[in-house]
Amino acid sequence: MTTSIVLGAGMVGVSTALALKEAGHEVVLVDRKAPGRETSYGNAGIIQTEAVEPYAFPRSLAEIIRVALKRGNDTDWRLGDMPHLAGPLWRYFTQSAPTPYARTIAAYSKLALRASDDHARFVEPAKADDLIVRQGWRAVYRSRAKLDAAAATASRLKRDYGVPSAVLTSDELAASEPALKSRLAGAVHWTSPWTCRDPGELVARYAALFVARGGKVARGDAMSLQQTGVGWRVRAEDGDVTAENAVVALGPWSPVLLARFGYRVPMVLKRGYHWHFAGEDGPRISMLDVDSAALIAPMNAGWRVLTGAHLAPLGTPPASRQIRHAVSAARELFTLREPVEATPWSGTRPCMPDMLPVVGPTRHKGLWFHFGHGHQGFTLGPTTALLLAELIDGHHTNPLALPLLPSTRDWA
Repeated sequence: MTTSIVLGAGMVGVSTALALKEAGHEVVLVDRKAPGRETSYGNAGIIQTEAVEPYAFPRSLAEIIRVALKRGNDTDWRLGDMPHLAGPLWRYFTQSAPTPYARTIAAYSKLALRASDDHARFVEPAKADDLIVRQGWRAVYRSRAKLDAAAATASRLKRDYGVPSAVLTSDELAASEPALKSRLAGAVHWTSPWTCRDPGELVARYAALFVARGGKVARGDAMSLQQTGVGWRVRAEDGDVTAENAVVALGPWSPVLLARFGYRVPMVLKRGYHWHFAGEDGPRISMLDVDSAALIAPMNAGWRVLTGAHLAPLGTPPASRQIRHAVSAARELFTLREPVEATPWSGTRPCMPDMLPVVGPTRHKGLWFHFGHGHQGFTLGPTTALLLAELIDGHHTNPLALPLLPSTRDWA
């Protein structure tokens, strides 16, 4: 029987453990924390089947200047961090050119479109249906011009990929969201995505399903990974764990570990922030205020207000600009009371310059990559986990996996 260690207990790692267990492996899932307590805990909780075209680096000079001068709330950065970020960001810029970006979306769109079906494989047996809401989410617009542009994009995505949506007028939006305080131009309602009322808990229930199926979860230090004569070893609280295969599913921490084995992973690190608020009058379904880059999501813990991207290396202190602006914008729209936590949460999204996750074998026998999902680890974790399990078992015929292989990257 094949044995595997999975390093990292976020959505990607837990899904990997489940997929390998389904394939008949003996699997140990190793993390320093309980499942779902890091980056997977803090996202917007949307399984984004509409996100068929990933976030590209701005290509127009006007847009680059806007971001450079911090004229919006969607992107933040600090000058002192740029020496650490410049190389990956340049790769991100070049990969966002029309030709490589077209290759990216050709692969990425196929992954996104099947994401809810792959989650469905786990949701019911994990007894997690109470966490899932199947009503989509809305992007709201304060100006008619921006709404019209968004409606045109939605129409194109429906035509090209079959992504369903509905455009709401100002009156229709007000009727559907009675707690909304401000009169807005309207919204695009993406109707196919699922939302989750507690992302960390969903990961925890997937992990519980893994254990119920015979898997093992161990607290341990992923950074202790070593190659042995017959496989891989990692230190855990209850003793060393050894296996034929080791899967690196550590999200933004993956480059730190892999540097020890000679891999220089050019990852773009995008930090996000959230803060929960009490109150009775929030949105019925998750709502993104596009102008302020503030997303308000109904969660079991309260109204979760989330930000755009802060370009920041691991270990740098949190910044407050984005979350302050997001909370201010959210309070213009809804009556939010006091915060539930004393301070905002922050976590880092592991984004690859070509906007595709890295899934597959490395130069080292038995070492496998599974990271780099960017903004969509929560969405795509089960999908790419199932592809990885096929690869580990020697099935190389699935065309969805080919653009994700490490061998397609010039750094691997």
